[in-house]
Amino acid sequence: MRLDVEVGAADAGGRLDAFLVRGVEELSRARARAAIAEGRVLVNGRVTTRGGTTLRAGDRVVLTEAPPSPSFLPAPPDGSVVLVVAHLDARFVVVDKPAGVPTHPLRPDEAATLANALLGRFPEMAGVGYASREPGIVHRLDNETSGLVLAARDAETFERLRAALTAGEIDKRYEILVEGALDPGLRSIDAPIANHPRDRRRVVAYLEAAPEGARAARTEVLATEAVGPFTRVEVRASTATRHQIRAHFAAIGRPLVGDARYGGRHREGLGRHYLHAMALALRHPFTGAALTITTPRPPELERFLREAVR
Repeated sequence: MRLDVEVGAADAGGRLDAFLVRGVEELSRARARAAIAEGRVLVNGRVTTRGGTTLRAGDRVVLTEAPPSPSFLPAPPDGSVVLVVAHLDARFVVVDKPAGVPTHPLRPDEAATLANALLGRFPEMAGVGYASREPGIVHRLDNETSGLVLAARDAETFERLRAALTAGEIDKRYEILVEGALDPGLRSIDAPIANHPRDRRRVVAYLEAAPEGARAARTEVLATEAVGPFTRVEVRASTATRHQIRAHFAAIGRPLVGDARYGGRHREGLGRHYLHAMALALRHPFTGAALTITTPRPPELERFLREAVR
């Protein structure tokens, strides 16, 4: 799926996402917004991450191909991942992912991921979503991150939830623990994010001039608490991009505790980085009912906090 076209007078003044839907037959509004959020849409040669961008006559709009994603259905679960359900209804499920469990498999023979466990419990999720190896999964968490993951049970629900996520209408809150003291006046970190130039496992947050193609990213600081030599922080990142929270706090010199990839120190008794997806707030995609789903911090984080103040 690719588009490279000049905006005509008839489309001038319209929204970018609507223009894409009209230009690509198989592209729904949700998928158009997702492509924009993923940085695959350029206007006049520059990546544009806002679906509401107003187009002018003569603008050049390019939609690039999505990177190829392995196509396979997850294997039956091996029983090692216990599915903890935080919310369940006929349309979607929210599950509590433990740290150390991948969100989805990378190989057809992997069976110990969240996707395997979801498909074993909810077989109707097969074929739902953008990639068969991620059945129904609306957003991911890093392997070492614990907490809430949203998954749709049918295609229409998936499209609606993805559209809400891309539009910033799903409030995702996280608890983190960072090295050192945090400036009490810090309210947000606004720093575009781009892939690391040499290490594809990492991203870089740019507090000043960012390279072309960097994605806009904002992390809001909602609450802070000093915990021994660390600071516990509650943050919100409604449209979190890959490693956003980790890269943002590393950029201001306050990496997450245990996050060696982004400059955090290894801490005895932790065995992971301190990042927990603690809450999701959203409107039900069909009823419109307001939902808030929470999960407590897991035992290993609770123990580490207790030890930190001794």
